[in-house]
Amino acid sequence: MRKNEPVSKIMSSALQTVHDGDPVSRLRAIFENANIHHIPVVSGEKLIGIISWNDFMRISFGEFGNQDSRGLDEILDHTYKIHDVMTSNPVTIAANATIRDAARLLGSGDFHALPVVDGDQLVGIITSSDLIRFLADQ
Repeated sequence: MRKNEPVSKIMSSALQTVHDGDPVSRLRAIFENANIHHIPVVSGEKLIGIISWNDFMRISFGEFGNQDSRGLDEILDHTYKIHDVMTSNPVTIAANATIRDAARLLGSGDFHALPVVDGDQLVGIITSSDLIRFLADQ
């Protein structure tokens, strides 16, 4: 098994991100169209948070579930800001860390995505699904 390979081998680097000032409805569009479950929140290229599909579902369908897409977007944008939904200061992993390091972090927390950073700059993301695919290919 190649557990000591760098996380760059299995991370996604073509990222969908949002900025703190973006409308919350942008989250719905990204989740629907990009088939992803985690969206990093950035300020410039600096990571400031992360939003999971579950975080978004908590606000979008709890009390507003019977709205059409346009109505839901209007309500979300009026009621919430990105910083209301995101997890600030998420657990991250360094770009030069190993897949073993990523497995340990993902296995020790209540989260399923690790933003990959080089200093303050977001360079990728690794998810528990990425790790499972890697293990299945071994």
